[in-house]
Amino acid sequence: MIPKFDYVRPDSLRQAIKQLAASGTRIHAGGTDLLGCLRDRVFTADKVVSIGGLSELGGIKRASDGGLTIGALTTLAQLASDPVILKDYPALAQGALSAASPQLRNQGTLGGNLCQRPRCWYFRGDFHCLRKGGNLCYAVGGRNDYHCIFGGDACYIVHPSDTAPALVALGARVHINGANGSRTIPLESFFVPPGKDITRENVLAPNEILTNVSLPAPAPNQRSSYRKMRARGAWDFALAGVALSLRFGVGGEVEGARVVLSGVAPMPWRVAEAEKALTGKRITEDTARAAAEICIKGAEPMEYNGYKVNLVRALVEEALLALR
Repeated sequence: MIPKFDYVRPDSLRQAIKQLAASGTRIHAGGTDLLGCLRDRVFTADKVVSIGGLSELGGIKRASDGGLTIGALTTLAQLASDPVILKDYPALAQGALSAASPQLRNQGTLGGNLCQRPRCWYFRGDFHCLRKGGNLCYAVGGRNDYHCIFGGDACYIVHPSDTAPALVALGARVHINGANGSRTIPLESFFVPPGKDITRENVLAPNEILTNVSLPAPAPNQRSSYRKMRARGAWDFALAGVALSLRFGVGGEVEGARVVLSGVAPMPWRVAEAEKALTGKRITEDTARAAAEICIKGAEPMEYNGYKVNLVRALVEEALLALR
């Protein structure tokens, strides 16, 4: 049973931000993650502020520079089926489509997908782990089948979003509004690594709301994709995945690349060295294999998640060859 809390449904963004001033307040959008966390006592809420009625935070619009502005309340189902996104930003459509189930995609929002809490079974379970104020990461000596192989620093969660790696690969920026004004930052800078602050996953202050995401206009000859491996064909998070955005020259060589891994780190894991290795070259079996090997450099698997290394290698190579 979900514990009792006060429920507020403001009529404007300004009112919503004002309501967030009280401690113990949580934002409710689609609710697919929030309500489960409250039910399972992962965290508590004295007050829930629903932003679901703020029409200004929904929709997909063409920007003046040729890019897109996507409201935080846009559902995953809308992202997966929008004709402009399917044509110009297929990685995002594929990421949205691969998330959860049809029912959850129709309810879950882009903002919620980017801000969802870790799916670590210790964090979600009855364990007073480091992220919940304890003094131990139970994954280190426990079952760590689904935990990270990159970027672990005391806490070994993986970021659960499938839209986040695609958006980072596409060069997205997020727009944030709060009591102290508004700011815009690259999505890549939105996530907080455990080594910086083990209690949170993103830079949002308690009185701030992620309002929309902007994408730059697609470059000529830009191709993108998102692929992930999961234990089941639906309703499952990535064991490992890769988002690619490649810009090709007239001769077929790569002029610009972004390679971002999912399911293997506490945030979308960008591999700059692989991007550099691809730039200036055509995608061949050799270049794809070399980039895949670079993507697993520095991996630090634990007792039960070493299989992720081979998954990353295979996924990157396969995804690169599919885009050539």
